[in-house]
Amino acid sequence: MSKKAVILGTGLGGLATALRLTTKGYQVEMVEKHHQPGGRLNQLKKDGFTFDIGPSFFSMSYEFKELFDYCGIANPLAFNELNPLYAVYFSHRDKPYYIHKNLEELAKEFGMNEPDFVKKAQGYLKNAKEIFHDTEYRIVKRNFDSKLDYFMALASVPLKHGPALFRNMWQELGRHFSHQDTKVIFSLVAFFLGATPFDTPAVYSLLNYTELQHDGYWNVKGGMYKIVDEIVAILKQRGVTFHFNTEIVSIKGTNSAMEGLVAADGRVFKGDLFICNADAASFRGKLLGRRSYQEPKLDKMDWTLGPFTIYLGVKGKIDDLHHHNYFLGSNFNEYASNIFKTSVNPEKPYYYVNVSSKSNPECAPEGCENIFILCPVPDLRYKPDWSDSEALADNIIEDLGNRINFDLKGNTLTRTIYSPVEWEKMFNLYKGSGLGLAHGLNQVGGFRPSNKDEGFDNLYYVGASTIPGTGLPIVVISSKLAMERILLEHPNN
Repeated sequence: MSKKAVILGTGLGGLATALRLTTKGYQVEMVEKHHQPGGRLNQLKKDGFTFDIGPSFFSMSYEFKELFDYCGIANPLAFNELNPLYAVYFSHRDKPYYIHKNLEELAKEFGMNEPDFVKKAQGYLKNAKEIFHDTEYRIVKRNFDSKLDYFMALASVPLKHGPALFRNMWQELGRHFSHQDTKVIFSLVAFFLGATPFDTPAVYSLLNYTELQHDGYWNVKGGMYKIVDEIVAILKQRGVTFHFNTEIVSIKGTNSAMEGLVAADGRVFKGDLFICNADAASFRGKLLGRRSYQEPKLDKMDWTLGPFTIYLGVKGKIDDLHHHNYFLGSNFNEYASNIFKTSVNPEKPYYYVNVSSKSNPECAPEGCENIFILCPVPDLRYKPDWSDSEALADNIIEDLGNRINFDLKGNTLTRTIYSPVEWEKMFNLYKGSGLGLAHGLNQVGGFRPSNKDEGFDNLYYVGASTIPGTGLPIVVISSKLAMERILLEHPNN
């Protein structure tokens, strides 16, 4: 008889793991606190508008191909490649920079601000490419059984990358580029990790390589939630059972094996093995009571920024907004250095704007746009009171309207705001941290919460808060790494 796996959480990591498990003949049952699947890769439908709640694009699209190939499925998703990748608006500049993958075209955007741009960029990206390929299989796409195992893997990485471990991304960019705007634009990838370039190790320059040369950026035709819809449809065909609006409050188990997850309503979900797609550190602390994951210790760890998100349905078409846009001020260094720990809302916030109706008109009524705004903010450790959410949203909307010369407030048909408080409640994100644990050198690889539980031999972890880290393709990789452990330790004989 096939073994039964119970998965807590239906984020992309959980769904991808369920897909792999069913391919190998396991029975799967999934339990989710939210009212619908997807985790942060979720969807909001309101007043005729459809919004992607979280991720709006991704790189390393081939990881989705790997997932579907592994499962013997033709890829059900249609991808749109982004080019230009995005537009960057600075408050001190009348027109945006359009970020092209072609370096000659990108050089025209920077003009004389960055002389010899192509040569400089080629040198920078050559280093980034080498870091990517020298660490891809040694560090990223593998499991670690101990810290010694991790150190041995690090020792196999070419020594020439050693200096990048001791510089931050901003310092690395300063070695190659001279103009502030260039350095700011290339450093935006740090925010994809939920951090700033002053807190992000220089090795993550590899992300610039992935965006400009390796694979670029993509989104999904029909909206990002199509990823969830398509995988869930396949899982239902394979007999997977889903339980929504179900919060797990405790566990049943012996000293070495977990036996069941206990829901708030008293139901117990039993299985032969369990996979946690919730925040790995928070789960270990709250439900398992592990000493090293209690709140005082977790609070001292480095967490990613909190998301403050606004979902606007607007009457009218806006030519000055593209699919992906960044709106920045002129005090980047000061702003980014202080954003983590401020307890008050920024007067001149920096934010990202996505308008998916540009690529998917069905996401908004005719003649309208759906606008998703993301402003990185401190998590609930530093700003627990978000009673000023409406004021911050008004500030951002007014600033955006002025910069694109459009009356957003007067043309708003629907508006929804999620502060870190809502993000924590909806998806059990520790202290409202958008992407979980940060990616400093002391919290990656063998130092990140393992995907194998340290106590129960039939409990595994998948998702952004375990190895390898955050980002949609990285989470797909995490499902592969968890599956490797499961097949080795609990084969479905």
